[in-house]
Amino acid sequence: MKINGNAIKPGNVITHDGGLWVAVKTAHVKPGKGGAFAQVELKNLIDGRKLNERFRSSDTVERVRLEQKDHTFLYAQDDMLVFMDTVNYEQIELHKDFVGEERAQFLQDGMAVVLEFHEERPIGIALPDTVVLTVVEADATVKGQTASSSYKPAKADNGMRIMIPPYMGTGERIIVSTETGEYLRRAD
Repeated sequence: MKINGNAIKPGNVITHDGGLWVAVKTAHVKPGKGGAFAQVELKNLIDGRKLNERFRSSDTVERVRLEQKDHTFLYAQDDMLVFMDTVNYEQIELHKDFVGEERAQFLQDGMAVVLEFHEERPIGIALPDTVVLTVVEADATVKGQTASSSYKPAKADNGMRIMIPPYMGTGERIIVSTETGEYLRRAD
């Protein structure tokens, strides 16, 4: 679908210079002299390069629609992660680098994820906003520490180091943000 250069919004995926790019930031500029333009920060979906580009209203770009499919994470095997399509039960193996080392540690058996495809090629993954982890190791609480809003280091069952409130201990189930990796609240 063709759109004008000044209609690009953050999150739009476009083809530009023979590659797939996602718009990260857009700013509309109206200089005192000359025509208005959109200053767009683009990020390449394949290799992660960044690019700043100016698009005038007369420029047209091809907007790409990504196909989103629900998948379930099955298991990790060496450096590969195995996912199963929830509709046709086909399995797909993706390299751990595709997900990213920080985000891969949040994957749990049976977790529902959304894979984004462009022409049957996976180019993105969306994890749930939060995951439930169990604290397996926590520092002891120091007397008087609860008076301040300080946090103490702990280790979760997935091997991740995380800061938790001082009153929590080993065996606690906690909810952690997959975006920031921070403790949010105690799990019910």
